[in-house]
Amino acid sequence: MTDPLAPQPPIGPRAAASPLYQEALRLRRAGCTVPEIARRVGVARSTAWRWIGHLPLERDEAEVRARRQAHSKVMTDALWAEHRAARDAARAEAVARAAAWVKRLRHRELVMVGAAMYWAEGTKAKPWRPHDCRVRFVNSDPMLIALFLRFLEEMGVRREALRYRVSIHESADAAAAVIWWAEVVGVSPGCFQPTSLKRHRPASVRRNTGEGYRGCLSVEVPQSRHLYWKIEGIMKGMADEDPSRGR
Repeated sequence: MTDPLAPQPPIGPRAAASPLYQEALRLRRAGCTVPEIARRVGVARSTAWRWIGHLPLERDEAEVRARRQAHSKVMTDALWAEHRAARDAARAEAVARAAAWVKRLRHRELVMVGAAMYWAEGTKAKPWRPHDCRVRFVNSDPMLIALFLRFLEEMGVRREALRYRVSIHESADAAAAVIWWAEVVGVSPGCFQPTSLKRHRPASVRRNTGEGYRGCLSVEVPQSRHLYWKIEGIMKGMADEDPSRGR
């Protein structure tokens, strides 16, 4: 039985029974606007308004907020697209110009850069274990890994003599990471030691995820005490350099 107090459609009974009108009512009750209903049903906006204008628009607040955010993102992206393109082009030009300026590092430059890089990122002896002088470099940046390997070669260490180990979260593709790092360093995946898996904690917030995540690579030099001493000496020489020397 029809509720006499309910809002009545301002159309005749034949039109009210049409499938398009019924679909328009359904969309309105689902929270659609008049333009949305007109587009989806395939009628003019004036017709859609005449059909469902008597029904109040009830929309889910979460849905409304999500639509507004999506619309805002589209507008922002369109507004800043040209600026971002110009910024990216300027960055690429600056990087290329600086890379061309470097050209090829000479022996002295490469040794000092490699020693400084190792002293910042590599394993060092601690006060509680002062004689643990192992050369071991761990990093996730392939550029730093490649530069460290060049430094080792400059110091007379062959790549085949090194120990490689991937450290990665257990939720990632460890096998694929080993293959990827093997290509970076230029050795066979079979030369790698067993992968070190980090326990996955769902509660923690991690940004190093996705297809681009390949963990960290550990590069260790066996029997590297004397090499460690050399690196320590190079750093001491650079840190103790007299600024007045050479004037």
